[in-house]
Amino acid sequence: MELFDVGPAVAISALTATALIVIAAIFYFIHSAPPTSITISSGPEGSVFQKNALKYAKVLEKNGVKVNVLTSAGSLQNLQRLSDPKSRVDAAIVQAGISNTGTEDLVSLGSISYQPLLLFYRGAPLDLLADLAGKRIAIGAVGSGTRNFALALLALNGIKEGGPTTLLDWEADSAPQALKEQKIDAAFVMSESASSDILHQLLHSTDIHLFNFKQASAYSRKIEYLNILDLPEGSIDLGLDIPQHDVALLGPMVELVAKKDLHPALSDLLLEAATQVHSRPGIFQKRGEFPTPTEHAIRISDDANRFYKSGKSFLYRYLPFWLASLVSRIVVVFIPMFVVLIPALRSIPAFFKWRTQTKIHRHYRDLLSVEQKFLRERNVNKQELLRQEFDRIEEAVNRMKVRASFADQFYGLRGHIDYVRQIVESK
Repeated sequence: MELFDVGPAVAISALTATALIVIAAIFYFIHSAPPTSITISSGPEGSVFQKNALKYAKVLEKNGVKVNVLTSAGSLQNLQRLSDPKSRVDAAIVQAGISNTGTEDLVSLGSISYQPLLLFYRGAPLDLLADLAGKRIAIGAVGSGTRNFALALLALNGIKEGGPTTLLDWEADSAPQALKEQKIDAAFVMSESASSDILHQLLHSTDIHLFNFKQASAYSRKIEYLNILDLPEGSIDLGLDIPQHDVALLGPMVELVAKKDLHPALSDLLLEAATQVHSRPGIFQKRGEFPTPTEHAIRISDDANRFYKSGKSFLYRYLPFWLASLVSRIVVVFIPMFVVLIPALRSIPAFFKWRTQTKIHRHYRDLLSVEQKFLRERNVNKQELLRQEFDRIEEAVNRMKVRASFADQFYGLRGHIDYVRQIVESK
């Protein structure tokens, strides 16, 4: 029994190996498909972080990817969710500079905006943060980036937890009313954790003032991740001239952070969404300034670097997301498989053909050599030795196992052996 001009053992082994390779390719093809859903951890209800995540969701859902947006206490909780191996969170919006352990398995998709830290206070104008010593200050909820940066700034001015200054872990939602009712003297607020309505109330209040960081340059050099942000006069409300003078603010960048194993196609979709949402000009940014591959504590992913350099891949640029995913996986999995597998399978019969032909040609060379030597030899003893050599060649040929496809060459060799025998016998 022969298959494909090779023995049954070889043929069955080749077919088995081929089947295993095809099964492995199909398995990889199925499991390499991008997920149809993604979970993003954002910020408190109504915050800018949550609103941006919802905008991302609209872009991704147009491409057939369902997005689950989770609310959170802020950047620190977002990082904790991403760092938790059991968490189902795939990406999150995080302020740069938030310290957290266990970020080795996380990657940054780039910075998406500036995040100003706003300090509202009541009473007489304040020149320095040190003037808040001994007062009641809302520094933001535990788990928020607001609290993290507020504590860092206050510590530079000698104001720490446990001292005479009362530091309150209050939610941003309670800050406006608490300031109006004189329950607190100042409140740190960021749009990470405060809704736009709260910021609007605070900025338009006549009894509450926005702190001007006169020492912004010094703070930005002492705290690595803080940037100096200028809030021009009238930029909030030209008619009411809010603010009534230029205000220097401080704030970190905001990053889009994801798990290291985020599918490249989803990484591209998130960055495409971030480009649509954040590339417009704003009070603190120029058109097209964000998103940007500015790296902070968490390294920029290879997929993000590729996106910033060349944009989406060719297929995803011109085809619908689902079709581009299908075609790209076919190109990556099946085309290389067939390019390698087909020549490999064809080489098996070719190898056995070459091997058999090599044996036959070797016997032909030996036969030709014996014949030529015999015809030239005059010594009877040496002729006898050549006859014995000829017998060994004939015996070796008779022991050969040849596939049916080489029967013509085999019988041709045996016929030529008989022809040479006749010459030898006649001699």
